[in-house]
This record gives sequence, C-alpha cells and structure tokens, in this order.
Amino acid sequence: MTDIKNRSSGLVRGALAAFALAVAGAAFWLTPAVSAEDAVVIPPPALDEKAAGGSETAVFAGGCFWGVQGVFQHVKGVTKAVSGYTGGAKDDAVYETVGTGRTGHAESVEITYDPSKVTYGQLLQVYFSVAHNPTQLNYQGPDSGTQYRSTIFAENEAQKKIAQSYIAQLDQAKLFGKPIVTTIETGKTFYPAEEYHQDFLTLNPTYPYIVYNDLPKVANLKTLFPKLYSDKPVLVLSASN
Repeated sequence: MTDIKNRSSGLVRGALAAFALAVAGAAFWLTPAVSAEDAVVIPPPALDEKAAGGSETAVFAGGCFWGVQGVFQHVKGVTKAVSGYTGGAKDDAVYETVGTGRTGHAESVEITYDPSKVTYGQLLQVYFSVAHNPTQLNYQGPDSGTQYRSTIFAENEAQKKIAQSYIAQLDQAKLFGKPIVTTIETGKTFYPAEEYHQDFLTLNPTYPYIVYNDLPKVANLKTLFPKLYSDKPVLVLSASN
C-alpha cells in the first residue's frame, strides 16, 4: 500500500505528529475522501444498561486511536475521549514501544460519558458500526499488529455481559459478512498516550492518513447516528488548559 494511505512507522509517525504538519494539506487531499471502510448499519443491542446519571467510562480499541478518538469526541453525552494504551504494563505504555507489537498493549480510547445521555450499548453500536471494522484480526486498514486489535476493555461485569450479548447478536444477524473477531478483556489499566496523539483528527484534518481513513468515519457517524452526533468535538487539550 502506498505511503499516502499508510500511516507512517513508529518513529516517523511520532515525529510527524509532534511537529508541524503543513505539508499534509496537499491539494490532492483537499478533494472529498472515499472511505477506506464502509460503515455497516446495525441494530442497537438487545441488552443495555439502564439510563442513569453521573459519569462512567468505557475503553475501546479498534485500530489507530486517532480515528476512534475522533469519532467518539463527536458523540453527544461523551464528556472526554482520551487516546492511550491498554493491555500491558505501565512502563511499556510508550508509543515507540507499543509499536513493536510485543507489549500486550492495544491503541485504545478511554471514553467518559453521561449514561443518562448516551448508554454503553449506544457507544458499542457506534464502535461496531462506524469506528472500526470488527472482522479484521489484529489489523485495521493499513495498520497491522496486535496493537491494532479489536478489543473491548470491559470496566465491570455489566459491561462485559452487554458486550458479549451484542457480539452474539450481531454474529447471529450476519450483518458484517464475516465473523466478528472483537475480544473482551477485563482487569486492564488504561494509560494515556503522549500529548501529540491527543485530538489528532481535529488538529490535523488535512493530514493524508486522517483524510483517507478517519474523516469518513466521522461523516458516517453524522449520517447514521444524527441524534447522537455533535458538531463540536469534546477535545482533550482544550479541557486541560
């Protein structure tokens, strides 16, 4: 696959993300994007949590965290979506190390949300429908390795049961054409990624990888889930300043 469609390797991608990306806005990429992955229309989960107030968290992994974070930052009821690493040890939660695929981590996003406005089941529906392709084993689009696996990191037993039930429901419906390979892991700690990875989609909308792979996901969210879609993303860096 060409470099334009591919995300750069670890050190190169980290350097590009950390510094100015003006060259990413080449005129060719200012034309409307064609999605690398088409969204799939799926029903809501038959089993879901009861609407309640307060704040809860969900952690999903589905390929490059730039796109997953960007999608959930546009979901109403989400108050924060942070890119990070889940599944391995704290000392290994560094981009270059995770990029080796040998740490057990997955690039993931920790989503803080108000369950009275959006339920865990609705977040799962967005996750499976537009945020990634749950039938790809240990890769998403141009990115390959266990660090790009499709995994739900359940925070509690209730989330685990809802996720298990929904995967079974979707597999039975055969809406994806292939079996879902998404795994469910429990008892894992989330570690935030480096600052230059946060809000990457919003801050770099003309970066070629974003244009080709991730902006179509946000567009699909707006089209398929208009009641959940928010034009204004909830950004990490602005909240911390």
